[in-house]
Amino acid sequence: MGKLTIAALTLVLGSGLAVAQVSHSAVDQQIASSLQQKFSASKDLANVHLTVKENVVTLDGTVPSYRAELDAIHDAKGIDNVNGYISHLKVTGPTVADSQLKSEISTRLTYDRIGMGQTFNALTVKVDHGVVTVGGDVRDYADRDSAIDIVADTKGVKGVVDQVNVAPLSPMDDQIRLQAALRIYRNPNLSKYASDPAHPIRILVAGGRVTLAGVVNSPVDKQLAGNAVRSLPGVFSVTNDLVVAH
Repeated sequence: MGKLTIAALTLVLGSGLAVAQVSHSAVDQQIASSLQQKFSASKDLANVHLTVKENVVTLDGTVPSYRAELDAIHDAKGIDNVNGYISHLKVTGPTVADSQLKSEISTRLTYDRIGMGQTFNALTVKVDHGVVTVGGDVRDYADRDSAIDIVADTKGVKGVVDQVNVAPLSPMDDQIRLQAALRIYRNPNLSKYASDPAHPIRILVAGGRVTLAGVVNSPVDKQLAGNAVRSLPGVFSVTNDLVVAH
């Protein structure tokens, strides 16, 4: 009796495994079919090829821009039952010199988010064979996302590495940011910087620790900016990384 029970159990398990395999394969086929329909509707994704295995989508082929690669990934992630993706896509668009890319992106990031907390962001840009690494610090995720979008939409970019630090949420830090900006940009000796839309003195705050970044005209201005925020309530330390322009 015991042997019959074991044999019956083996049959049940074997049958269940076969059904699971067929079901899983059907899901993969459904994912592939749905995604192919999405890709066929976009001329930028016409040369994207895909395979699906165990609910994971692998993308191969070429796209004309890095934005197109992001669109393909977004489409893949939006399909029901997809558990992940692997992108081997190659960006074939125009080739732009790294120095030119860095200059263009840096300028666009400098003026990004004007009137929306731009003064409290300081970003860095490195470019290596069209792959852009964005670093630095921003006040919130909206600022980070805006910066990454700017880079992704720039012609000639082949890839993006996101190394941007987002400051933790803190009402106290927000108060310090506001007071520091008032102290600096309303200082009669520093008022010339207030009329510059680039807001060249950037104020970074995290946990009551203030870092000043950007460019000023003289060592005196650098010292004035640092002294302006040292006595603010809630400030534990001030790191003055302002650079004096040649």
